[in-house]
Amino acid sequence: MKVLAITGQPGSGKTTAIDAIRDLGVVVTMGDVVRNEARKRNLEPSGNNIGKIAKDLRAEYGPTIIAEKCVDLIKSKNEEVVFVDGVRSLSEINIFRRFWKFPIISIVVDEEIRFNRLFKRDRSDDPKNLEELTERDKRELEFGLDKVLENADYTIQNNSSIENLKKKVRNLIINIINSY
Repeated sequence: MKVLAITGQPGSGKTTAIDAIRDLGVVVTMGDVVRNEARKRNLEPSGNNIGKIAKDLRAEYGPTIIAEKCVDLIKSKNEEVVFVDGVRSLSEINIFRRFWKFPIISIVVDEEIRFNRLFKRDRSDDPKNLEELTERDKRELEFGLDKVLENADYTIQNNSSIENLKKKVRNLIINIINSY
């Protein structure tokens, strides 16, 4: 089994990157673990609720609980290639690396572009204003996302077109899979 991570700040282009490679494997989204928990608690999957649940889960069960749940999910899928979306900390990476090589591909984008993309998206957990965005970024950094980005095995700059991002991601992922 080949398991790889796609990571980046909210609005960096992770979803677009994953869309470009979806046919090469199966995707496990760490945020889905938190959104599923919101459903169990009968809470709307708003940005505030998702953030609070993510913090609560980590506080109650430890900083790697979401990664641990994802490991179980990945193993149950029995797929040749799995892409993990949403790694937030080095401790989560260490959980995955107990089982797999787990290369990290980081998608980065200039702040102004990222802000504009986020405000145009229509996901329930997206920020509705600059204050919410600042709070979300702060939360992500508290989890350790900055260290994940700094320690990525590969970095893709996403300041141009969707087509360009998809092409760069696909080429890189195919090379990684072939040399895994």
